[in-house]
Amino acid sequence: MKTCISTYSFYKAIIKGELDHFGALEKTKAMGVGAIEFVLGDTTLDGSSSYDFCMRLAEHARKLKLDTPIYTTGANFLCADVQKEIARVEKHVDIASAAGIKLMRHDIATEFYPGYTDLRTFDAILPQVTGAIREVAAYAESKGVITCSENHGHLVQDSDRMLAVFHAVNHPNYKYLCDIGNFGGVDEDCAVAVSKLLPLIVHVHAKDAFRRSGMLPNPGAGWSKTRAGNYRRATILGHGDVPTYQCLETINQSGYNGYVSLEFEGIEDNLTALQISIDNLNRYIEMITK
Repeated sequence: MKTCISTYSFYKAIIKGELDHFGALEKTKAMGVGAIEFVLGDTTLDGSSSYDFCMRLAEHARKLKLDTPIYTTGANFLCADVQKEIARVEKHVDIASAAGIKLMRHDIATEFYPGYTDLRTFDAILPQVTGAIREVAAYAESKGVITCSENHGHLVQDSDRMLAVFHAVNHPNYKYLCDIGNFGGVDEDCAVAVSKLLPLIVHVHAKDAFRRSGMLPNPGAGWSKTRAGNYRRATILGHGDVPTYQCLETINQSGYNGYVSLEFEGIEDNLTALQISIDNLNRYIEMITK
């Protein structure tokens, strides 16, 4: 397995003006990491198009000799105009393809849209979202890009729900991005959940978080609630309660030897936390794969 850093991990430093996306690539190289995950939406901080911005980022990565294994963007196929959303996501497929990136992650569904009148359950929305995913996967295949989704967004985050999505989509070009920490957001044991999805993994996100019981008062700023009402706070990889080493070891034993992207979103100093996190991630992978 090889380490990678998501540009999302630099988000707080970028917003504060400590560096920009191009500086994030340079910082990734300086940390001794050989790959960068691009996280892009429909707008950019400098006002350029997502296409132009990505092409410039990709060129900068090539100059720095950084691999670009995955392009990540948002999506919500639980929406009133599904075809419009499919077309929007397919534009990001075009961007990834033009940049020479062979894997693209998109969301599945993040929330119920205003005016939704059907049953507000996972089973009720499954046909709509999986039909859209299949259409995007087929389009991406024609562009030489594999699509994937991760356990993310509360509505489609549990391991069993993820399995239901993949069985329903049933397309060879659609895979799974395993975020080892996100299962905690729906109160699921991360190590057990990861073990259920091993055959589908095409990329990995490594993150960590503290967990506190919902029986306790709200710990304050930086903490969020899980679906069942417990508390979580993202933190430095290796400092929290997610069984990160155990999950990575299980993934390695399954035969996976691809990239593991560090995804940091804690409240600690951004660049300091990233250095500690990547040092821990490198150390874990070295211990696991020796």
